Amino acid sequence: MLLSQLFGKTQKETPREADTISHRLLLRAGMIEQVASGVYSYLPLAQRIIRSIEAIVRDEMNKAGGQEVTLPVLQPIELWQKSGRDRAFGESLFTLTDRKGQSLVLGPTHEEVFTEMVKRHVQSYRDLPLMLYQIQSKFRDEPRPRGGLLRVREFTMKDLYSFDQDEEGLDQSYQKMARAYQNIYRRSGLNAVMVEADSGAIGGKESHEFILPAESGEDEIVSCTLCGYAANMEKAAAVKSRLEEEEEKPLGEVFTPGKKTIEEVTGFLNLEKEKTLKSVFYNADERLVLAIIRGDYEINETKLKNALKVSRLTLASHEDILRAGIVPGSASPIGLKEILVIADDSVLSGRNFVAGANRPDHHLLNVNCPRDFEADLVLDIARVREGDPCPRCGGNLKISRGIEVGHIFKLGTFISERLGAYFTDASGSQHPIIMGSYGIGIGRLMAAAVEQNHDENGIIWPASIAPYQVYLCPIFAGNTGVSDAAENLYHALEEGGISTLVDDRSESPGVKFNDADLLGLPLRITISPRTIENRCAELKWRDEKSSSLLPLDGLAEKVKSFLQARSTAKSGT
Repeated sequence: MLLSQLFGKTQKETPREADTISHRLLLRAGMIEQVASGVYSYLPLAQRIIRSIEAIVRDEMNKAGGQEVTLPVLQPIELWQKSGRDRAFGESLFTLTDRKGQSLVLGPTHEEVFTEMVKRHVQSYRDLPLMLYQIQSKFRDEPRPRGGLLRVREFTMKDLYSFDQDEEGLDQSYQKMARAYQNIYRRSGLNAVMVEADSGAIGGKESHEFILPAESGEDEIVSCTLCGYAANMEKAAAVKSRLEEEEEKPLGEVFTPGKKTIEEVTGFLNLEKEKTLKSVFYNADERLVLAIIRGDYEINETKLKNALKVSRLTLASHEDILRAGIVPGSASPIGLKEILVIADDSVLSGRNFVAGANRPDHHLLNVNCPRDFEADLVLDIARVREGDPCPRCGGNLKISRGIEVGHIFKLGTFISERLGAYFTDASGSQHPIIMGSYGIGIGRLMAAAVEQNHDENGIIWPASIAPYQVYLCPIFAGNTGVSDAAENLYHALEEGGISTLVDDRSESPGVKFNDADLLGLPLRITISPRTIENRCAELKWRDEKSSSLLPLDGLAEKVKSFLQARSTAKSGT
């Protein structure tokens, strides 16, 4: 491919709207273009990368036993109402009405449609197990699209669904997919780790995310270096610190003028945060609830939302709390009526706490659970802290950031029961089909690859997904010797199956080298009057500082062997 004919131009300046490294570099490299908030076009270079990723994904899905289909983006809303996930997805679900008044959904995922299809074709246990997948467009009305392709409203995803007759079969399907995903990332030249995760609106009893470590990532990952425990912050647990045992003291009250926050109260009373109880009010599907936690911890809202089994959870406003007859800043569960109370189990790890007195400028001393108040639920709703003890081995936990590049779920019978997808076993009894769901965002994987592979000059594509393998850079191409040598090498490389981008522009060496670094192809080959004198070309790998001169004779064969060797070494095969 000649660079002068390639659609899409590089940019010197960083676009102002770009807020992550991948966003900036993909825009500057002329690979993507924004159409609307969270909606992007893929230009030719990006399209080649996407196709390479899809080929790897397809190969691994097929090897694992998956069969590819294509299901529609438009889905009847009745399917979502049957599963109840129209409420779970809430406002992120794109809906529309056709000319006949039929309500439809732009699918954010395809569990319901796949289940309906399988329901029509699977009657007996002999039809199972089954794994079906597609690579299809998805739509989610993200409230805050960001990071270019990292959080968008329209995207391409590979989603596979497993259908089994028992838990053992589901476990086998799940492990097959976990191995297939690890193979996909390895073959793509990416370092992804598998962590325990929250199932979110997808549902299910067990799930794992695959995370690419990156400082720009939205996900917080909790991990233990001693035993290998790893989990998304939404799911992560830790051993909570226990306070010194002491006898329960009588309940008392203290005047705390103008002191409302934990920091203000502890400073006024000369206490540690761990000796207080923090009360936080939420609207849970329009119902006011109180979450209470020890003052040295923060509430994990995902854990709280899951505990409440609600679709929507938001912090209650000052006005919401006042309307309920409660005093903001001086509240506690003591004496509250008709308010659902969820307590973190840290409230049981100590005695004689300070909490709100439910009247202005006053707090209670020596509050104890369950002596002074009872919670409707007591469980872990706390965010893990850096250095907390690991729940498995007691080692110190660390927190890092990363980008989710894949998610697998054990759905169980959550969807099949609601949609009536049953099979008949050998004895003639009917059972709901047991399901699993497995997704990879293709465009997000491309963006994550940039986040993990770049330097100050541009992108460094792994060879397995690079848009071209070689950036052929003739310098002073008006020189007949340079032009002829570059053309001959280009044809030899292409005939050898090595995809090559030729920078045939009449630009200075500096401009060409800068664009070569920005585009990030694995190998740059430069031919100039100086190299021609020695019948050589200069080879420089994008991820190395130094370059080397090699003879032009037989160079295409050498380049092919170099690329194969590096691909094998980096993929671990």
